[in-house]
Amino acid sequence: MANTRSFASATSAATSPLTYPAFPPSPRHRLRAVERDEVARVVDFLPPGATWLPAPAHTLPALPGQPPMVGYLVLVPADQQPPVAFSPQSVPAPAAPAAVTGDALVRIDPAQRTAEVDGEVLDLTYLEFELLAHLVAHPHRVHSRDQLVTTVWGYGHVGDGRTVDVHVARLRRKLGAAHRGAIQTVRRVGYKYAP
Repeated sequence: MANTRSFASATSAATSPLTYPAFPPSPRHRLRAVERDEVARVVDFLPPGATWLPAPAHTLPALPGQPPMVGYLVLVPADQQPPVAFSPQSVPAPAAPAAVTGDALVRIDPAQRTAEVDGEVLDLTYLEFELLAHLVAHPHRVHSRDQLVTTVWGYGHVGDGRTVDVHVARLRRKLGAAHRGAIQTVRRVGYKYAP
């Protein structure tokens, strides 16, 4: 296995036959596989001055039929972190405030994160606002449920199209009886905003 690189602890790095000679193990690369019944000493893998905490179970991925995963949060003192190429000149200038978008029916202000219908501010949750802003930004365009989940909820969202249906129903209620028809259902595809 010519392309295998070993991530070994400092004590086993010298005896590991799979260590790349071109990449000597550094303090950052001291990882290795742990056997199922082996108890690993986490302290052996930490840089000096660092502390560790078990990661909350809800932040770790779960695989069906597999035992729960274990993870740790490593806290490294600021003076021990590698230097970052940062200078005041490299800070980008603050962006101009986002322009208010919308049409005669719905007015979206992304800077204030508000949506108005007939001059009245709607009380929207974060995802309701994001969904409405996306639909208003692309009027008359049909969006599939999967596209909306990917765009509004993000790639990491786990769920199905029913999530979109529930949020669209809530948006329609909040738009009111006079304007609920602005978000139209396209059967077996998704939704479109048609003011």
